[in-house]
Amino acid sequence: MKGISNKMWKLLKAMPDSQSETRPEFASEETPGREVLRRELFLQMLARERKRTERSRRCFVLMLLDCESLFRSVNKSEAFNSIISALFTSTRETDITGWYKDGSVIGVIFTEIGDATGGAVVTALLNKVTNALAGTLTIGQINELSLSFHVYPEKSDDQDHPPAPTDAALYPDVHLIGNSTKTYRWFKRAIDISGSLLAIALSAPALLLIAILIKLTSKGPILFKQQRRGHYGKTFTFLKFRSMYVDNDHTIHKEYVKQFIKAQVGNGHNRQNGKPAVYKLTGDPRITRIGRILRRTSLDELPQFFNVLLGDMSLVGPRPPIPYEFGAYDIWHRRRLLDVKPGITGLWQVQGRSRVTFDEMVRLDLRYANARSIWLDIKILLQTPRAVVTGAGAY
Repeated sequence: MKGISNKMWKLLKAMPDSQSETRPEFASEETPGREVLRRELFLQMLARERKRTERSRRCFVLMLLDCESLFRSVNKSEAFNSIISALFTSTRETDITGWYKDGSVIGVIFTEIGDATGGAVVTALLNKVTNALAGTLTIGQINELSLSFHVYPEKSDDQDHPPAPTDAALYPDVHLIGNSTKTYRWFKRAIDISGSLLAIALSAPALLLIAILIKLTSKGPILFKQQRRGHYGKTFTFLKFRSMYVDNDHTIHKEYVKQFIKAQVGNGHNRQNGKPAVYKLTGDPRITRIGRILRRTSLDELPQFFNVLLGDMSLVGPRPPIPYEFGAYDIWHRRRLLDVKPGITGLWQVQGRSRVTFDEMVRLDLRYANARSIWLDIKILLQTPRAVVTGAGAY
């Protein structure tokens, strides 16, 4: 990466002040080719770096320098200029410096640093920055600063239980978007509660009948409980009617899902016997006879209305993945868990279901997140019964 071009810097400087939520109380010293970006622009650059990393697969590190305590005890302008002078001498021209939080927290994005998961890179950055600060501030002043490092993407050696994308410091723009749609989220939650209560009441006879059939046709519990990844990657208990025999080996599904997603990441194509591969495992020997009917009609998903009532899910949203499925995700796939809460139905269910590729499913989820509205939720809910009745793409 060549960093930010001179043309881009000129464009950023030319943008009107009204685009910033608040102006800092003090400005930085003029440094040729370098400046401290306003908060809005800095967060935009942070979001852009995440997308760049999705393509390049080279990590970046976000450093946050909390100066609030120091600014309360000394002359703010002098302290700020001393800090910026140290940062500009200890960072590259391709690194991005700006206000992460106006007037209190300065952020630096160390771009394209390769693999930072081992900790050696972070340690080297810490030493370099602290040494530079020691040249412009006193020890007492340095002790009043709070320094933190955040590596993107979050990684783990445990592929079955990878870390969730919940380091809020790396996704401030996502949280800002959430805060700007409070009215939508309030109405959505109201629809979730009323809709799930209505669905449970209307389907009560079916719930009872299905429970009896499951109990009579195979040994085991009526409900199948499974850990799934929800909003921001948080884990919750996912409910379904049991459609499989108990004590079966999940390795067959685990390996199938991993290979299916891996094929998508590699070349965007996945086929079975000359036909497009489906997301769900077909001909699964673990499924009971009544289970096949439940899955074909999606009746096995009725208990998820209780997940909606508990707030773990919504009526409309992306399907929540199993932890080992999430572990096989490419970097950009994880975005489907950030913007919206998982749901019972969504664009994937009404427009593609298992007939589309995995990448296409993720793109449908991202499209929904970008265009989400109460009217879109209503349209998807109205289209869902038809998708269930036709059973297209269901297994």
